[in-house]
Amino acid sequence: MISYRAVTFRYPQTGRPALHRIDLEVPEGALALVVGRTGSGKSTLLRAANGLVPHFSGGVFRGRVVVDGRDTLASRPRDLADVVGFVPQDPLASFVLDRVEDEIAYGCENLGMEPGRIRRRVEEALDLLGISHLRGRRLREISGGERQRVAIAAALAPGPRVLALDEPTSQLDPQGAEDVLAALARLVHDHGVTVIAAEHRLERVAGFADLVVLLEGGRARAGAPGELLDGSLGGPPVARLGRLLGWRPVPLTVREARERARGLALPLPEPDGRREPGDVLLSARGLVAAYGDRIALRGIHLEVRAGEVVALLGRNGAGKTTLLRALAGVHAPAAGEVRATDGRPPRPGVDVAACPQDAETILFAETAAGEVAATLAARGSTRRPEEVLELVGIPELAARHPRDCSSGERLLIALAAVVATEAPALLLDEPTRGLDADAKRRLGAFLRRFADAGGGAVVATHDVEFVAALADRVAILAEGELVDVGPPERVLGDSSVFAPQMTRVFGPPWMTPEQVASAVGAA
Repeated sequence: MISYRAVTFRYPQTGRPALHRIDLEVPEGALALVVGRTGSGKSTLLRAANGLVPHFSGGVFRGRVVVDGRDTLASRPRDLADVVGFVPQDPLASFVLDRVEDEIAYGCENLGMEPGRIRRRVEEALDLLGISHLRGRRLREISGGERQRVAIAAALAPGPRVLALDEPTSQLDPQGAEDVLAALARLVHDHGVTVIAAEHRLERVAGFADLVVLLEGGRARAGAPGELLDGSLGGPPVARLGRLLGWRPVPLTVREARERARGLALPLPEPDGRREPGDVLLSARGLVAAYGDRIALRGIHLEVRAGEVVALLGRNGAGKTTLLRALAGVHAPAAGEVRATDGRPPRPGVDVAACPQDAETILFAETAAGEVAATLAARGSTRRPEEVLELVGIPELAARHPRDCSSGERLLIALAAVVATEAPALLLDEPTRGLDADAKRRLGAFLRRFADAGGGAVVATHDVEFVAALADRVAILAEGELVDVGPPERVLGDSSVFAPQMTRVFGPPWMTPEQVASAVGAA
């Protein structure tokens, strides 16, 4: 269905090819999972499948990409719209219309479908993605995860034979991700749709993949999931555990890991040794937040203390981003209060610094170092930008233009610019989106150092594995209300939705592969 033949591509004004002599075949009715480190060329590979590379991107392109018999060099993206549905990393940037239902219908209308057929296709897409309740909502008023579902529905509605999805679950809550992947699996198995998807959340997708494409420095290797996910990328947590315990082949799903772990006796884990948190840096008391007549948060009581990392979890649309905005002092409470250490409302960039979900919205300079330098100058700091970039773990990006970086790299650049404020409280919205396993480890290590040095961080995320390895406390939001707050071993360990893979295999209080492997070694 998709054939890459000796494909080499270099973006304009860059020296290193993004893709280098790619030879790849994706059969009809397969789900191909594209994996690789941040910036390895995954998005470029997907964009070559519908002609955005090179027709939209420009650059130097050699070789051929053939999709369902059509050469993408001879067919522009609009000519391939009936064959390939594409969902980018940032769905909001691809939307054309304002209402959910209109956006889903747009692609069908462009293909000249009759009205009755369009209506049926729209209804089916709404039902398949579980978003019929959003049909009349404005796209800018719904959460990032809800927008991601709308974008997938809009790509599905015209009935393409190929779906190219760039990080399709990166903003979805765990249950939403399972629902979307199950829907994609039905399309693959029952309707012969071919799916090629780039994803970093391997614990979610590995069990659905028929084929894995590993990109390293623009070069590709394709093979069976078990063969290629047992490598340097780390794979899902159950695969990491398999490597630590010497299991061969390593498991890729919880079910496989449970079978391998049968009869394995684990002693109770050692106490985690968490220190008592320090002074309150931010507090919300009776917080109510609204958008016009719509109440987004109700009666929130939450404290953020020095020395701790607090994770915010909840389904898409639960109010996580709104809570971060209120804590950052950029969304005024409708009732209740938010206070900083001195009892005053928090001052953005002084008492608290926030990195938004869409990092691009705060990037404006021509280099990563320039982004950080602008913050340092505004704060009157004499620190060098390179020091902050080193702190976040991205010194190699100093001279790069943010727009030439991958979405994960842009997020880390935005984080560095925010950290440069030296505010004691740090708020991050979906900070692991687009990050590979190594970048996530570096981010986690930075947040731990930040907390240990007396800062406090709040991380809104759907990445339960990241939370299990890092958080001191977990807060669950549902329908704008704070329903539970506590240590991850209790809150995650007692959850059927947010439990990490180790808890699903061994039960609570097991959180990480390293924790389990240490206990096995001690037994």
